Amino acid sequence: MRGEPSCPKCGGRVRAPGLFADVWQCATHGAVQPLQPVIPPSVEGLGVVVRQARVPVWMPWPLPVGWLFSGVGYAGDDRSGGRATVVACSGPGPLGGPGELLLVAEELGVGLGARYAGVDGPDPAPFIDVGKPPQAKVLAAGRPTPLWHVSGAPGDRAVFAGEAMGLWVWAVVWPEQSGLLMYDELVLTDLRDAGAEMDLLPCGALSPRLLSS
Repeated sequence: MRGEPSCPKCGGRVRAPGLFADVWQCATHGAVQPLQPVIPPSVEGLGVVVRQARVPVWMPWPLPVGWLFSGVGYAGDDRSGGRATVVACSGPGPLGGPGELLLVAEELGVGLGARYAGVDGPDPAPFIDVGKPPQAKVLAAGRPTPLWHVSGAPGDRAVFAGEAMGLWVWAVVWPEQSGLLMYDELVLTDLRDAGAEMDLLPCGALSPRLLSS
C-alpha cells in the first residue's frame, strides 16, 4: 500500500532527517518515530514488520474462533528498526456482531498506542491504576501479564494497557462490549519467535481501524 510516513501520535506529516536534523520531525510533536504506511494482511507483509521490529509483534495465538489477521504496521525506520508495532485482528464479537482488536507494543514515549486508544498519551501510565487489581490478564510470550482498563478513552472502544517484556502493551477493542474478549486470558505470541507458524495465519480484509485514530 502506497503512502508516506506519518506522526505516530497525531497522524500528521513528518519531515525526514536532513542537513539540520538527524531525526524525523512532526511540526506538533517534535522528534518522533515515523509511522510507516499500514501493510494489508498477508503472511509476506507481516514478515516485513517482524524482520524490522525491535519490539514484540503480538498476535493472539491461537486466534479466537472465527477471527482473522487483518493488517499490521510499525513506527520506526530502516536505521532505528521498528520501535512500535500494531497488529489488527477481526472476527465475531463475544456478544454478536463484528469485533476488532488492535494490539500495540511500543517503547516509552512513541505514542502509537495512545493514538489508537483515543487518549492524550504518549504512554498509558496516567490512565491506569496499577494500585488496584488488573481488569484483564493475558499470557504474553509465556508470562502472565496483567492489563488495566485505560480511563478516558472514547466510549466506542474498550482499552487495556500494561507492561510486557519491559515495554508497553495496549489492547484496543471495538465495539466497547467486545472488550469481554480480554477476560478470556488470551495467549499472545511474539511473532518474532513464531517461525513457520506464521504461514498458518488466516488472513481477512484490511481493518479500517488501522487507518484511523
